[in-house]
Amino acid sequence: MKIATSLQYADNPRQAADDVARLEAAGLDAVWVAEAYGFDSPTVMGYLAARTERMLIGAAILNVYSRTPALIAQTGAGLDALSDGRALIGLGASGPQVVEGWHGKPYDKPLGRTRETVELCRRIWRREVIDHHGITDMPLPPEKGGKLGKPLKILTRPVREEIPLYVAALGPANVRMTAEVADGWLPHLFVPEKAANVWGEALAEGTAKRDPARGPLETVAGTVLAVGEGAEAVRETLRPLIALYIGGMGAKGKNFYNDVARAYGYEEAAEKVQDLYLAGKKKEAEAAVPDEFCELVSLCGPEGYVRDRLEAFREAGVTMLNVVPVGPDPAGLIEQVKGWL
Repeated sequence: MKIATSLQYADNPRQAADDVARLEAAGLDAVWVAEAYGFDSPTVMGYLAARTERMLIGAAILNVYSRTPALIAQTGAGLDALSDGRALIGLGASGPQVVEGWHGKPYDKPLGRTRETVELCRRIWRREVIDHHGITDMPLPPEKGGKLGKPLKILTRPVREEIPLYVAALGPANVRMTAEVADGWLPHLFVPEKAANVWGEALAEGTAKRDPARGPLETVAGTVLAVGEGAEAVRETLRPLIALYIGGMGAKGKNFYNDVARAYGYEEAAEKVQDLYLAGKKKEAEAAVPDEFCELVSLCGPEGYVRDRLEAFREAGVTMLNVVPVGPDPAGLIEQVKGWL
């Protein structure tokens, strides 16, 4: 199991990237750079490519609405060239709140768009001439207003014909598609003990349709990491994050994270957290997040406890543990956990 960290929505991305780069010497295998509606991730990834030598550098995630598949492929090829073949591209449909509220795009056909983006990126990196007509039209056909467009292939030669494509997916249909076509899966709020009940069937169905030549699906999951006596207190830092996602990341009936919390068995809590959060009572929403939920998605406690939790993630199929180290010596913490893996 590899170990990674996430670079979230930092006010000073250069400082945050420098901090992450220092973890490379401690054994960090990868970093995932978030975007949402903060700084764009490829800019920070390019800086990380210059600041590091070994670790993988991933986007988590580029949504499939704000960029065309061609631009995503160009961006991936450029990042892979800058990093000498260390890029990972995380894709996802995001959600209506970001896609419609920030990018001003209609949130339609998320699975189809994701599938086509995966297909087109791979074709572009193989330097095929692209003449594709589907949800994404390349080039635009006459019936949709196209007049001067023609099929093209990428001008430059990508470092790799296949850059690993990871998909952020939570719903059964999206997870099924991810297991079928993607190189990796990026679930969020992952509870290893409950994952099989929520996603096991979808993963099995998608894997049954998977091209064996692609190899097994990678799974990236994890959360905050703190080791030592009293480290359990660090779990409390997760309450605002969990409340935000299951309470505020979408309207009633349109919040994928709320759906996952319900599928885990926290139906009553998910309803209460969402009602409070949408009413503007954020502190009350945080207090309503179950203690057990905070514990099961975290890696916080004495050494023996954390090592047991690591095994739970491994047994649930996690191949890359994505953590945020909390403590006076983050690099030492990464080195310690790396030794256990």
